[in-house]
Amino acid sequence: MGDLEDISHHIYDRISSLQRILDLSAVEFPQNKIKKLGQELFALERLLEEFEKCADRQKEQLKHLKELEESFQKDLEDVQHMKDNIPAHMARKKGPANEPAMNQSEAADVKLAQQENVKKTKKSFIREMESITLPEFDSIPQYMRGRVSYHQLNAAVQSINTAVIAKYKILHQAVKTLNNHARKLHQRFKEQETADTKGQFFVVEDDIREFTQIKVDKRFQGMLSMLRHCQRLRELRGGGITRYVLL
Repeated sequence: MGDLEDISHHIYDRISSLQRILDLSAVEFPQNKIKKLGQELFALERLLEEFEKCADRQKEQLKHLKELEESFQKDLEDVQHMKDNIPAHMARKKGPANEPAMNQSEAADVKLAQQENVKKTKKSFIREMESITLPEFDSIPQYMRGRVSYHQLNAAVQSINTAVIAKYKILHQAVKTLNNHARKLHQRFKEQETADTKGQFFVVEDDIREFTQIKVDKRFQGMLSMLRHCQRLRELRGGGITRYVLL
């Protein structure tokens, strides 16, 4: 009998049977009744042993179930944590595309087109800062983080990217196609460039104020320090302004 409840009922039936034998033998206890009583007691002893073994098995099963429950609860908490901390933007790895084979003439045409595209791309390419990952955020010292959350720091990353994109879109356009305000910005951008910023993408505080809604205050300065710690940008000072160069 493997079921604990069945064994319990069986033991109860045996005890009831013994009780009936004792009741019937209250006046006289013949030899055959003594033998019957001994058999019942022996069977009851075997049942109690089986009951103890079954109880031990049930305890082991309960222990195993509790361990599974704890493991499941931990997995659930991990999944919930990942769900609550998914970055707004995640880098995607580009895999090789399966392309059909080309003959030499087609390959030469493609190579020429690629060279022309590279020239155009170099002129129009705008570098953006990658979002901060959770391990990177956790690596920032607590004194530097303060009360800034993971999502707030990545919101600052997106604001800086917005300013960078807006600035270099203007720089990549012909001056004659710009309106008066954009021309003034274009001139300012050019004046702020130095030999050290050649080929680099950078913004200054005025650019962030111009193209985003984020407040350039002490708290934002703290987030810039966090981004420097995560090697997303570096500072380049000169001419009374600080340039934030993207890495």
